[in-house]
Amino acid sequence: MSETQQRMPLSTQLTRFVLTGGLSAIVDYGLLVLGMEAGLGHDPAKAISFVAGTTTAYLINRRWTFKADGSRKRFAQVVVLYLLTFVLQVGTFSLIYPPLFASFGLRVAQFVGFVIAQGIATTVNFIVQRTLIFRNV
Repeated sequence: MSETQQRMPLSTQLTRFVLTGGLSAIVDYGLLVLGMEAGLGHDPAKAISFVAGTTTAYLINRRWTFKADGSRKRFAQVVVLYLLTFVLQVGTFSLIYPPLFASFGLRVAQFVGFVIAQGIATTVNFIVQRTLIFRNV
């Protein structure tokens, strides 16, 4: 689809973004749990899982959610955005995981920490992609 064609409605983009995010969250959370089971600490496991989940999200969202052609400029913008969301997500997880773990144990800390960090990063990610990176799509 050409970028000069009419933009999809917000509701369609949001629905596709959420579905893509669900799949990407499965990748992210699955690798977080597997990494920690393999002996990685919560920070390196979360960093690796974030990169895999975010890459999955970008590839699907660019084509399906925003129907955008690839470009170096857009890719550079997405890299900067993902660096920001990396700091937000991994930083949030790193801050809330230890007290959650101390209070509720491993599985609750992994899940609740993941959901909160993912929610913050996903909200920022969608707003920036729709209003800045893919605004003309």
